[in-house]
Amino acid sequence: MATFFIEQFGCRATQADAAALERQLRERGYGVSREANSADVVVVNTCTVTAAADMQARQAIHAIHRENPKARIVVTGCYAQRAPEELAALAGVSWVVGNSHKPEIPRLIGEMNTRAPHGDSPQFVPLSAIRGQFLSLEQGMAKILTGNILEQRELLVAPVLGGEAGHTRPVLKIQDGCDKRCSYCVIPQVRGRSRSLAPDLVVEEIRKLCDGGAGEVVLSGIDLGNYGRDLSPRAELSETLRCILDETPIERLRVSSIEPIDVNEDLIALFAASDRMARHFHMPMQSGSDRMLAAMHRWYRAEHYARRAELVREWLPDAAIGADVIAGFPGETEDDHRATLALIERLPLTYLHVFSFSARPGTAAAELRDQVPDALINRRARELRALGADKKSAFLKMQAGRTLRVITLHRSGEDAAGPWTRAISGNYLDVRVAGRWPANDFLDARISGVKDDALVGAAS
Repeated sequence: MATFFIEQFGCRATQADAAALERQLRERGYGVSREANSADVVVVNTCTVTAAADMQARQAIHAIHRENPKARIVVTGCYAQRAPEELAALAGVSWVVGNSHKPEIPRLIGEMNTRAPHGDSPQFVPLSAIRGQFLSLEQGMAKILTGNILEQRELLVAPVLGGEAGHTRPVLKIQDGCDKRCSYCVIPQVRGRSRSLAPDLVVEEIRKLCDGGAGEVVLSGIDLGNYGRDLSPRAELSETLRCILDETPIERLRVSSIEPIDVNEDLIALFAASDRMARHFHMPMQSGSDRMLAAMHRWYRAEHYARRAELVREWLPDAAIGADVIAGFPGETEDDHRATLALIERLPLTYLHVFSFSARPGTAAAELRDQVPDALINRRARELRALGADKKSAFLKMQAGRTLRVITLHRSGEDAAGPWTRAISGNYLDVRVAGRWPANDFLDARISGVKDDALVGAAS
């Protein structure tokens, strides 16, 4: 039986794509390999949000080919959509499949993997044997399968994993693409226009996941706040969340990143009204300087963002509130940087994702003058990360003595106090629960302290 391994990079949306692909390959009879160096086929699911993400993907491909030269490497995801020829030139790559054709990967692997005339090793069929209408160009030994992502109008849903093969908190992608044009962001070019999964299909998929044993489901999208606006009749995210809560038995529903302009009082009230909604808001900030927000083509200003974060804290005192921040956007001055630090300092944020600015080909920001020197970008990023670490530490300390509802994960360990099982709380905190517990169980954990950037507690 041929085996496969998926090397995953990027956001929740790409994780959902990888989970769907894993299910499809398993259903076709492929076995899951525990690691890339023992697999017959390795799928590298890439991100391209920064130059560092591109480099990480290339390094992974080099390592896979070096350690497992017989493996057939299929590269997909956002980097594959943006620069397929660049990836096709790497040693060991057999196919590059863009986001535009990602649903074709199971069929493609099935057609490529055949028995050799002599021996049992899997071989790829010649290019002439692949249906030509799916091909846009061929370069060297690697073949490229990609097309115009902007032509896609519907979000195709594929089966997702729930409680199997090591997955305890499945990710369901209910929206893809983005209609906004932030000046630094390449994602609209590689994900296409905003597309949503109809509410009845969302509910159906959640039911399937519950039937498969899922206790928590994470709803993902590239621009979740834009969910449903492309549908006829138009749907709203808050109404779809209510339908999920009313019509499925899901124990906990988590929403991934959502833009601050879409975090309104109606949505926050929905979270506050149900213990089944994870108390967790991730709202990209990007900068605390109005001048920089305008240059980034963001559609809010610092005080607008501040009011949304404060509103979450007013309604949900124990909620996790995370933010994305960019260090060193072109033209950023020390005053702009200090404004960002000051805004973060006064807001009830509990963690940060800090990105050093990276010029992405084809974006408006890549053409701007006044690029910030790397040394300054690195220093500003360090200061932002240090402030984020302080915010997280303070939030962790606030949990002492509380009882948190947590879901157990597969990871476990042991220290001087004895064995523990890793879990995650509704407000997005790692918890080490004393003892050995099976994965995917909900527990009430009494928090006693903090150790190694995680909470420590015991089931009560």
